[in-house]
Amino acid sequence: MVIVKKMPGESDDSLIRKFTRKVIFENILKEAKRRQFYLKPSLARKQKAEDARRAKRTPFA
Repeated sequence: MVIVKKMPGESDDSLIRKFTRKVIFENILKEAKRRQFYLKPSLARKQKAEDARRAKRTPFA
């Protein structure tokens, strides 16, 4: 949960920027997109293995 408090003299624009940075830093949007559709456990394991294989591969080898 993201909580942003307004300090004295802080503008609304800077408050919105601070909120946006916190949302991005905590990967809230990424998690929401991941949970948007149900993924069967077998497909989740396949996806995880594929991501690991892709991350392990070196681009210039």
